[in-house]
Amino acid sequence: MLTTLNTSYTDTRAADLAWALGRDPLPALATLDLELADAKLQLRLLGASHQVLLDEARGRCSETVACIPGSSTPLPLGVAKRVGDWEYEFAARVEVLTPGSFEGRAQELLALVSEHPHGLAGVFPGSPHAFTAMLAQQHAGQVHWRTWHAYPQDGQLVATRTRVGARVRVARSG
Repeated sequence: MLTTLNTSYTDTRAADLAWALGRDPLPALATLDLELADAKLQLRLLGASHQVLLDEARGRCSETVACIPGSSTPLPLGVAKRVGDWEYEFAARVEVLTPGSFEGRAQELLALVSEHPHGLAGVFPGSPHAFTAMLAQQHAGQVHWRTWHAYPQDGQLVATRTRVGARVRVARSG
């Protein structure tokens, strides 16, 4: 699903993005509700980037990547932690592209996400290449999502990848 976000372009630099786990739902400009097997997932586009809410029998998980006033957790390159009965893995990278490469990559990502049944993309007013896009799937009992945050003025594209799955319990003999 592709939408135009009716807001100003809030987070104007990749360096302004912060990461948070466990935040309450923030006001969203667009949402996509998905049911992936036994998991309910809500993809949320914020004026300041994205939030994903996962609800499953094992519990809830909330990931926010956005410009969060007062946040002290910058966007990490990677995180692996336990969240209740889940294993949570997050990775982020920043690509710096030439103007021509950036436009091509932006068009490719927007086409991929907007045509996918589990995809949500929002374009900010003023630039067709200023966008946030999200794509979710479930595979082998784990929920995965990817996001892209585009900063055309700097030629930067922030890509994130998240995996949430059941915690593997090891039986001990003794």
